[in-house]
Amino acid sequence: MNDETTIEPQPAAQPAAQLVQQPATEPAPAAVASEDPAPAADGPVEIEHAPAIEGPEAFRVAPPVETASPAETANAAPLPAPATEGRSDNLIDNAGGQSATEPALSTTAANEPLDDQFPQESFGDVLRDYERTHTHRAAQNRLEGTVVSVTADQVFLDVGYKMEGVLPRTSFPDNAEGVKPGDRFPVSITGRNEENYYVLSRFKVAQPRDWSALERAFAEKTAVAGTVTAVVKGGLSVDVGVRAFMPASRSGTRDAAELETLVGTEITCRITKLDTTDEDVVVDRRVVLEEQARAEMEGRRAALNEGDIVTGTVRTIMPYGAFVTIGGAEFGGIDGLLHVSDISLARIAKPDDVLSVGQELTVKILRIDPEARKISLGLKQLQPEPWETAVERYPVGARVSGTVTQLMDFGAFVEIEPGLEGLVHISEMSWAKKVRHPSDLLKSGDRVDAVILSVKLEEKRIALGLKQTLADPWVEAQRRYPAGSQVTGPVTKIMSFGAFVEIAEGVEGLVHISEIVADRRLNHPSEALHTGQKVQALVLAIDTEKRQMKLSIKQLIPTSIDEYIAEHKPGDTVSGRVVEVKGSALQVDLGDGIRATGRVGKVSPAKATAPPAEPQAPGKPDLSQLSSMLKARWKGNAPTPESKPEPLAEGQLRSFKIVKLDAEKKSIEVELA
Repeated sequence: MNDETTIEPQPAAQPAAQLVQQPATEPAPAAVASEDPAPAADGPVEIEHAPAIEGPEAFRVAPPVETASPAETANAAPLPAPATEGRSDNLIDNAGGQSATEPALSTTAANEPLDDQFPQESFGDVLRDYERTHTHRAAQNRLEGTVVSVTADQVFLDVGYKMEGVLPRTSFPDNAEGVKPGDRFPVSITGRNEENYYVLSRFKVAQPRDWSALERAFAEKTAVAGTVTAVVKGGLSVDVGVRAFMPASRSGTRDAAELETLVGTEITCRITKLDTTDEDVVVDRRVVLEEQARAEMEGRRAALNEGDIVTGTVRTIMPYGAFVTIGGAEFGGIDGLLHVSDISLARIAKPDDVLSVGQELTVKILRIDPEARKISLGLKQLQPEPWETAVERYPVGARVSGTVTQLMDFGAFVEIEPGLEGLVHISEMSWAKKVRHPSDLLKSGDRVDAVILSVKLEEKRIALGLKQTLADPWVEAQRRYPAGSQVTGPVTKIMSFGAFVEIAEGVEGLVHISEIVADRRLNHPSEALHTGQKVQALVLAIDTEKRQMKLSIKQLIPTSIDEYIAEHKPGDTVSGRVVEVKGSALQVDLGDGIRATGRVGKVSPAKATAPPAEPQAPGKPDLSQLSSMLKARWKGNAPTPESKPEPLAEGQLRSFKIVKLDAEKKSIEVELA
């Protein structure tokens, strides 16, 4: 060979990519092509080639080719044209069809060994690096992660790559309470987060490589990994090993703009239709997202406990309460009901009076119903409980002030302080007025004074009284209306057993049906009385403790005995029939049902004979004496002449002398005249 190196074609068995320059024994000037065009050759171009290099040297990277400068090209001697018939004078190099008129490749001096110029790198190392960097998608099908650390919200796992993967604590049972470093879990990579960590999932994600794998994933309803390649009409084109179609409605996006952001990203989906004959594959991403959301939601719910204090945001306000989305990153998306009765210690009419949509709250979990999937929340439970010291602060008999908050048929609720209400029963509102409904005296918002009647801490009830703040009229009733006194008042109510008469404000008495009239028997008080009628009555008895007063109307109506007593006086002689004799006691009927009592021991013996008469002249009767005798006998004051004393017996008509008259007791005492 000459000083220049001639490049010849390699044998067919050696690829062109393995061409290397053979070092010469001496440095040679750069070869340049002649400026004069050579005649075209008819046959194939014959190019000399270097001997094939075998062994590791064949995979070394060739050094860069040096190109001669313009000055060297001008001073260099032209290459002699090969004397070959039918050949082209232009030399075509094997690498890219370079003409002879272009600058030729310069030779490299072989004085320096190649090992010193370039580092050695075997093909095996290059292949391993390529597989590690280009087979990530296939390797991410199902990995086994090792727990590295556990934080308040996340669990970090080593998945065999440079960066670690993260899982939320809610992905594990009991909010990852039993998870510790070193534990291993099967996971799948679904992407990267903002901090460049791998986002992991505990869902099994398949990576199909052929139709049989697709059919198996379709039959088992296993989620598969795929890459969104383009937006097509009606949805997206997804590469799951083969081209698949995903409808826009099943992509899990809300609009077209969000749909376009999926292009180029890896997603997890499920095959919903598979036709190997027509190569028709339809996938669904939304169902996988919903399943993952449900699983995460169950994990979040399982981490909640009754009594926990959490933060939340008011989402919706209803008449009966407010729905609060509780938690943050840990419990986001879980709604609980904050009932109107658990919002404030004070009574509120509507939740929107104290709450607004979007308001941040700190609430307490009161109840969790796993079957109904309901959570009850409380806000007032975080405030100090006023009932704990209610007994000490509000003893029985204490006078308090409050605001009427609610009126019911049976009474009125009065708020003593926020969270502390008492009930004023309808019977404890007035001494004088018969209250039919609390609205007769009160209305919501009224400020009233009341007296503590009782405090039941276990039942959280306080009994209040309004009328106790006023003077009790029954205290003075005993003195003002003693038994035997006469009273006047209107009939307030008529019952089947009698009638109630209002004696004074707050004081009523009962007239029994038997005390209304004396001359006949009544079937109902309404036969003689009506509501509102003013009557006079006699106080028979009074009981201030029971607040009862017995009255009688009939005892004030004049009777025959009253008239008899009014017409007679003690000492008068009257006629009567002996009704009953018992020992020394007797009863006498004086007429019209009037009865008198007496004693036999006080009875004077009857005169047997009349006083002696004056002598009269024979043949001329004394008419004046006769008329006096007849008059005396008529009045019953003079005995019949020559009458003999008779023993006292029942049924006898005798003369009696009035000894005593008692108008109050309606009694008469007599003795035999």
